[in-house]
Amino acid sequence: MTEFVHARTCHICEANCGVLMTVRDGEVVSVKGNPDHVLSEGFICPKATAIPDLQNDPDRLRRPVKRTGEVWEEISWERAFREIAERLYEVKAGPKVPAIFLGNPNAHNYASNFYMRGFLKAWGNKGVYSATTLDQVPHMIAQKWVYGHNAMYPVPDIDRSQMIVIVGGNPMASNGSIWTVPNFKKRIQRMQERGGKLVVVDPRRTETAKIADEHHFVRPGTDTSFFLGVLKSLKNQNLIKPGRLEDMLANWPEFVARLDSFDLQSLSDHCGIDVAAIDALAAELGNGQPAVMYGRMGVSVVRYGTLNQYLIQMINVATGNVDREGGTMFPAALFDPVERSGTGSYGRYHTRLKGSPEVLGELPAAELAAEITTPGEGQIGALVTMAGNPVLSAPGGQHIGKALETLDLMVSIDMYITETTCHADYILPPCGPLQKEHYNLFFAPLSVRNVACFSEALFPKEEHELDDWEILHGLTSAIRVLNNDTAPPKIEPRLMLDEIMKSSPEGVSLKDVAAHENGYDMGPLKPRLPERLKTEHGKIECMPDMVMPDLDEFEESLASTSCDDFLLIGRRHVRSNNSWLHNSHRLIKGPDRCTLMIHPDSADALGLTDGAMARVSNDVGEVELAAEITDEMMPGVVSIPHGYGHGKKGVKLSIAKERPGVSVNDLTDPSIIDKLSGNAVLNGVPVKIECA
Repeated sequence: MTEFVHARTCHICEANCGVLMTVRDGEVVSVKGNPDHVLSEGFICPKATAIPDLQNDPDRLRRPVKRTGEVWEEISWERAFREIAERLYEVKAGPKVPAIFLGNPNAHNYASNFYMRGFLKAWGNKGVYSATTLDQVPHMIAQKWVYGHNAMYPVPDIDRSQMIVIVGGNPMASNGSIWTVPNFKKRIQRMQERGGKLVVVDPRRTETAKIADEHHFVRPGTDTSFFLGVLKSLKNQNLIKPGRLEDMLANWPEFVARLDSFDLQSLSDHCGIDVAAIDALAAELGNGQPAVMYGRMGVSVVRYGTLNQYLIQMINVATGNVDREGGTMFPAALFDPVERSGTGSYGRYHTRLKGSPEVLGELPAAELAAEITTPGEGQIGALVTMAGNPVLSAPGGQHIGKALETLDLMVSIDMYITETTCHADYILPPCGPLQKEHYNLFFAPLSVRNVACFSEALFPKEEHELDDWEILHGLTSAIRVLNNDTAPPKIEPRLMLDEIMKSSPEGVSLKDVAAHENGYDMGPLKPRLPERLKTEHGKIECMPDMVMPDLDEFEESLASTSCDDFLLIGRRHVRSNNSWLHNSHRLIKGPDRCTLMIHPDSADALGLTDGAMARVSNDVGEVELAAEITDEMMPGVVSIPHGYGHGKKGVKLSIAKERPGVSVNDLTDPSIIDKLSGNAVLNGVPVKIECA
């Protein structure tokens, strides 16, 4: 019997926790938190224990498959690459165009990202559809306009803060989002022990709200009023004090003057939070202590998502808490996207049907189905999906499923036959997760501490298995050769990563970083402004031209926001991650989590009892699921979790299909987006509820 312990970084979510995997005779028999890991300090969530389930899942594809009718045929990699290249050539010879959809797991795969640009060029798509426009693009575009670069993420410095206000985020379930903060609960407990305070603003009393010092219900989709209310209250109380930021601010007096047209009582009435509560929060945020306003998913996936993220920056500026210890800070990483890439594009081209602007190379995922099904020059005819499941994750998902059936060519790079990939002509499966190296490429710049973490592959690949980057290289080569071009060189991603690390200010090698199995520690976050700013004038832009029309439009809309319907929000659970962990037996066990959460008063008015089936409907679609009556919900608001709906025909997920649930995105409307960023509106969706 052979046994050893492998130190690794969990790749499933943004927290990037350190884990210790005990391997006995080639099998992982134990997954525990690494107590010596510099960032996670021994913490892991249940998701980490599911990594061996993914590696060993009998439903996971091991070889390329081709669909013929209802039958999947295993084929060789060479045949798959050749046939895909030939069929793509035929599509591009006509009026139709190729496209790509990238799912969330791609952000956790450093190696494939090094090969993505070459593949996109060979595939020939213009712009990318991805999870970015279902999630975080409002953050990125607001950062571009305020700080000068889309990758300048202002991270809450939780380990030195005295007050954190979280709006529309639930880090107890996510351990951070656009904020790498593992062991969140312990970090909050430390803050509270030193006299600090956590406040949560959310339509649901979330897991995070339950450990908070205060929780305030807010009407979904009205967070803009709350943020403006805080700013207005700060001004009324003479608490607008940017401090050392004063000399770094452009158009600050004009922004402060713009607040005069808003009435605090009207803003309070709109969002449902009392004026007294807003005044009290503003007084604490503005009392000079290190404090942070942080908003996440709930305030991003709404009509004014970009405006919300901009206003959050202005609150932190107004209280002097940007680039301050205990406020928001800008991490330093070995791979620095701010210095290694442009500031981010906007509006270089527009979508064919709705004229939505390209944003950072992204196109609205909400428009994908219509671009596939609507005839005309530029209609999408060939699609690659990579680790993505838009049928469950994008608005109007049932329409996307129907649209995929009409494609001339669909290719999926994925381990599973999912609600999306079941429509593909070819599925190209990468090797298992424990057969890949891991580096926190995109999440080190979001971390609460300056760290670098590299993990070697735990198991070798079989002869017939390829990593994601090798699949991209194989497709790129086949397409280029067919077009009488030369195949690109095949360079190991770790060699590229090594060169990046050596050229960083730290000047270390990959070997140096890999030797630190508990994480390569570069210390706490440090102030980096004004040198870090990338705006043309070198200052923080407080009145971005692109945002101001949305502020004007929001102000005009304040008088007409009544709605008799229930408002639907999503939610996530610590044992789930979008749609791709429900085939792990150890994560799916326990009570049914795909329920309709509803307040007792709302349920009583409908005659709905706990556990009874409820019908939820609107003009987009209809679903039926069990009611979960709880005072955790704000009256008039209901919640369905994101990522379920595994009962569709053709899906090969044996465990997930035992508890399929329903897809909340069969109710979300693809015609409504945040116009500035193209982000889908997934929160505050009007629905009707009745007993099924």
